Amino acid sequence: MIRIFLLNLALIAAFTVVLPQNGSAGTERIAAVVNEDAITVSDVNDRLRLIIGSAGLPNSSEIREKLKPQVMSALIEEQLKFQEARRLDIIVEQEEINKAFESIAAQNKIPADKFAAMLRQGGINPGTMKKQLESQIIWSKVVQQLLRPQVLVSDADIDNFVERLQASKGKKEYLVAEIFLPVESPKEENNVKQLAGKLISQIKSGKAPFYKLAQQFSKSAGSAQGGDIGWVQQGQLPEELDQALLTIEKNQTSNIIRSVSGYHILFLRDDRLISDETIPSRDEIVSRLGTERLERLQRRLLLDLKATAFIENRAGS
Repeated sequence: MIRIFLLNLALIAAFTVVLPQNGSAGTERIAAVVNEDAITVSDVNDRLRLIIGSAGLPNSSEIREKLKPQVMSALIEEQLKFQEARRLDIIVEQEEINKAFESIAAQNKIPADKFAAMLRQGGINPGTMKKQLESQIIWSKVVQQLLRPQVLVSDADIDNFVERLQASKGKKEYLVAEIFLPVESPKEENNVKQLAGKLISQIKSGKAPFYKLAQQFSKSAGSAQGGDIGWVQQGQLPEELDQALLTIEKNQTSNIIRSVSGYHILFLRDDRLISDETIPSRDEIVSRLGTERLERLQRRLLLDLKATAFIENRAGS
């Protein structure tokens, strides 16, 4: 699924995002090697500019340093996604990328050509955004071809889901959005925790909207929708997240929460009592369960691709 996000156009128009340049004219330093492909220092700096502009973050050396490990991780994952697509002979047509770019421009209520010009004025290469969109489109195709046939939701699965809701009538359920930052190895712990702390600081101070940061940083299933993971019942989430929900009010954000798999930030959009009227249809349940299972499968596939890849991160992040 394509992450369609609104850029902070006022921020982009106000100043150019300047990042330090590395190397001399005519040379290109390598930031990472992923199997047979390379990620350049320019790739990293271009993506930093895009994230700072789209998430509305302050352009400071502190922010750039905290973002750099996340950017490196995202670019490495994108290379693995492109490589898996090549293995499966999956391609993305230029027309598909252009349409995705036009969709973002339309979301920002500006024609695509003027949108591209505004990005350039803010020091953001439109090609960087298009490359990110291409990776999202191509991974969606990989997931649909390779993993979607493995996802089956039976009548028994639906019946069990309905039974659980029926047994919970009168209890609360919560409309939740989430930013999830996985910690995949001990060496990532400090960087991910610092990033989570910086994101929540930006959200609670009103400097950056939750949904923009979720779209750029979250690795949960709802990231494309600003972190929205839908209605959840008490006891449905891991215990540490479940307990955190009880401590926040509507339209409030939790503190950072450490789970077994990483760091979470929750936003409570709404709550209600479970009733016959709130129980979803069977088609909605199929969609919800299928999405959850597909998300787990694609996350596992990406971890497997990482585990078997040759990855050399020369940026020291």
